[in-house]
Amino acid sequence: MSTEMIVDTLWVVFAGVLVFFMNLGFAAVESGFARSKNTVNILSKNFIVFAVSSLGFMLLGWGLMFGGDNPLVGTQNLSILNRSNLDFYADTLTSNVPFWGKFFFQLVFCGTAATIVSGAVAERVKYISFILFSFVLTLVIYPIVGHWIWGGGWLGNLGFMDFAGDTVVHSVGGWAALAGAIMLGPRHGKYDKDGKPKAIPGHSMSMAVIGLFILWLGWFGFNPGSTMSFQNPGDVVHIVVTTNTAAIAAVLTATATSWIFIGKPDLGMTINGCLAGLVGITGGCAYVSVGSSLIIGALAGIIVVFAVLLFDRAKVDDPVGATSVHLVCGVFGTISVGLFAEEGVTSLSTVNGLFFGGSWSLLGVEVVGVIAVGIFTFASSFLVWYLLKKTIGIRVSLEEEIQGLDIGEHGNHAYPDFAIVAPIMATANGSGDVFTTAGPVPVPKPVSGTVSPEAAIPVVNKARPGAKMTKVTIITNQEKFTTLQSALDKIGITGLTVTNVLGYGMQKGHMEYYRGAPVKTRLLPKVQVDIVVCKIPVETLVDTVKKALYTGTMGDGKIFIYDVENVIKIRTGEEGYDALQDEEEE
Repeated sequence: MSTEMIVDTLWVVFAGVLVFFMNLGFAAVESGFARSKNTVNILSKNFIVFAVSSLGFMLLGWGLMFGGDNPLVGTQNLSILNRSNLDFYADTLTSNVPFWGKFFFQLVFCGTAATIVSGAVAERVKYISFILFSFVLTLVIYPIVGHWIWGGGWLGNLGFMDFAGDTVVHSVGGWAALAGAIMLGPRHGKYDKDGKPKAIPGHSMSMAVIGLFILWLGWFGFNPGSTMSFQNPGDVVHIVVTTNTAAIAAVLTATATSWIFIGKPDLGMTINGCLAGLVGITGGCAYVSVGSSLIIGALAGIIVVFAVLLFDRAKVDDPVGATSVHLVCGVFGTISVGLFAEEGVTSLSTVNGLFFGGSWSLLGVEVVGVIAVGIFTFASSFLVWYLLKKTIGIRVSLEEEIQGLDIGEHGNHAYPDFAIVAPIMATANGSGDVFTTAGPVPVPKPVSGTVSPEAAIPVVNKARPGAKMTKVTIITNQEKFTTLQSALDKIGITGLTVTNVLGYGMQKGHMEYYRGAPVKTRLLPKVQVDIVVCKIPVETLVDTVKKALYTGTMGDGKIFIYDVENVIKIRTGEEGYDALQDEEEE
């Protein structure tokens, strides 16, 4: 094997591994943008989709994509599991990389197209239906489009240019995702009775950001690796820089656009903006200058923000924005080739786009390709989703959707060590204060006659003799807890039940937005401190709390006072005052 073959093979395999690593990025972004009750389902889909796509591409997909020069689909040597057929593909794509190296690199691209669909149908699709759709997509639909453009088909023969897959990968995944999202319909609670979109925030923006950086890293294999060779390092590094430049430009413009039109620099929009820039440059990364990549990325960052808002208003519920990022910006990136291509920027660029003295022909071919691929992919995907819907069904039951697909589809939770958050229940007092807790707990009658927050200590209905016991609940700002705790220590109270809660009173909380839609409630973080006393006078406790928390400004907090009929220490069986001694005096 020659040195050139060794270098090229190492480069293609390394780039393929980076693209494979993008599976983790997709899993992290999608799970972060989804609710915690669906995390296992999202992660499992991102596992299974690569396994399914690998099998489909191996069984038939590769052969349909590269099996001869028929203008519509590959027809020769379709089975690559037959070793005698592999010589047929010796010169496919490149002769410098052994067959299985080329196969692996194309395989991870196929898997990327399939995993795009996962995010758009998240939180309501049946697991088995998603598996079957992914198999058909990678077995037939994706390979046919790939043949048209990269495998010697009719679009490639027309001069259609798509260097790393704006149309082949991202648009195909985006059209399939759009068909699935439309067929499934929106998630329960996504739209109010007037049809206005409501925010359904994801459970972990930290996970989404981690996923974004993994995808960004993987793109340095996705785009430069598509050279399939390292014999011209200048081409490779040019593609690395155009890829990165488009990404950073889109980060800035998406952030600015959301800041201007939504009112805040929405992190979700920034994440999607970065991905939009990466998608937007994928088709033309080897054909445009660094300066042009800056413009393409900047435009993609603006486009994706409005695309997310548009799909929301059109009632196409896409939890992660996959259609906005991969479909809309994939189409934009393809058209950008016809506008910004510049002959000679790399050894791979031989045609000028419209903005650099070229004719309308390249732009026309790019538009024809977008339309043809869009019609074929959307129609075929819609048909597959429709057949699945009419046979095994594609959507989980409403009960399962509300409970979460983790339990309904997989029987376990992603975060079993954390309390399960029940539907929020609010209680209000006469002044309009609202407090929320994580579940329906009996509400004792407060001494003051106001309606209180739910009690942290159960009330026993059976009367008990002995000294009077009183429960005092304090609601205040979180930053004041340390001061309060120190004051309570001084009067001999060291036993506390402390809960982080959300609430609002006269402060009215603050308005929160998620991808441009207002979140349902406006809540401020508070701390709830529960104390039960007997020996220590209630008046002393109340006076201590007031002195510790008083500032004279809104938000100092509230004190609620309750009668407690009995307290039982489980370890010893002691009751009443004897059971409280640890809490009051130790």
